[in-house]
Amino acid sequence: MTPPGPQDLVVTQATLADWPVISGWAAAEGWNPGLNDGPAFFAQDPDGFFLGRIDGEPVSAISVVNHGSDYAFLGCYLVRPDLRGRGHGLTTWKTALAHAGNRTVGLDGVVAQQDNYRQSGFELAYRTIRFTGPAPAGETPAGVRPATPGDLAAVIAYDGACSPADRPAFLAQWLTGPGHRAVVRYDGDRLTGYGVLRPGHDSLRIGPLFADTADDVRALFAALTADVAGREVAIDVPEPNRAGVALAEEAGLSASFETARMYTGPVREHARERVFGVTTLELG
Repeated sequence: MTPPGPQDLVVTQATLADWPVISGWAAAEGWNPGLNDGPAFFAQDPDGFFLGRIDGEPVSAISVVNHGSDYAFLGCYLVRPDLRGRGHGLTTWKTALAHAGNRTVGLDGVVAQQDNYRQSGFELAYRTIRFTGPAPAGETPAGVRPATPGDLAAVIAYDGACSPADRPAFLAQWLTGPGHRAVVRYDGDRLTGYGVLRPGHDSLRIGPLFADTADDVRALFAALTADVAGREVAIDVPEPNRAGVALAEEAGLSASFETARMYTGPVREHARERVFGVTTLELG
């Protein structure tokens, strides 16, 4: 019997009910997705997730999530291991990428795929390093507190200054998802940073971790980890942010994984120096 080829693949939009399949594959790859990412991801763009099926069985996945009119982010690019090397991934890619239209597309690419991404028009912006290890012992510093609904507008504005696009629908879910712990720091009435800790398949995940200064980020990091000392945590740090790398190393975390942030074109100016921890490799 001839093995099924790309001509047998049917790529359609995925729904939130399909998310356990996609996240399960991501977990099997060792990417450690969050346990409750789905609702926030789909809130950002419910039409941005795709599954390829053969005879109704899922065999491939990808997300191309639109963030406004100028920017999209590609992630969750996966093919079932037993069906790799047959063109299913490329077919899924081409079908889903049309969802981005003329937007600049970003992604965080694993090392093995970076050459393929370059051939598809993506250019390197910077490397991102995942640091993992037991959370250090400590306590919540003064000036940091849990985020409340009253902080949402300030967080959305702050996040927008640190990101290539605004994402209010995503943040409304991300700050309050099951098991998510969000903290904020203010200088008077001015927000100077925020961070989120969430449960993952293999460890707790920190992201985003955005802050004005090294002092702000140290306080936020300490607050996020104060109640989970000794438990495994992971944070994806942009390599150009040397203060972020130093923070992870001083906390006793070790580099375990790397990706490359890549774009197909220009993105709006944003405060990259405030990004001490990437929100998520799937949505940027």
